[in-house]
Amino acid sequence: MGVSRDDRGGQRRLISTGSPFEKTAGYSRAVVDGDWCFVSGTTGYDYATMAMPDSVEEQTRNCLSTIRAALTEGGFELADVVRAHYYVTSRSYVSRVFPILGEAFGDIRPAATMIVCELNEPEMKIEIEVTALRRNRTAS
Repeated sequence: MGVSRDDRGGQRRLISTGSPFEKTAGYSRAVVDGDWCFVSGTTGYDYATMAMPDSVEEQTRNCLSTIRAALTEGGFELADVVRAHYYVTSRSYVSRVFPILGEAFGDIRPAATMIVCELNEPEMKIEIEVTALRRNRTAS
């Protein structure tokens, strides 16, 4: 992941996974603005190998891993997520990804929406985007 700052006095931070898609399509993996972090739609690519696993379960785990890394890079935690959008390409995937999403978000319980739709490439089975609001943390 990489971080770049804008010209507004460093209030806005752009976070990148180094994916070639970010430059080509003109987006950041995440944008941090103050106490907010907006994570772009994230698919199941393994960015180390740029390979897409076949199963929707592995793609979901990769999405969550990339999202966690982007949040961490921005100074956030998964527990800061307040909104999640899930996009799947088949209704049959819903029951297969719910347990994985529940492991990640079961205690956090962000406002969430799941939509069945087409994605940009035929091998993509799920895409996840989240919005996080930094919580006030106290030292324990």
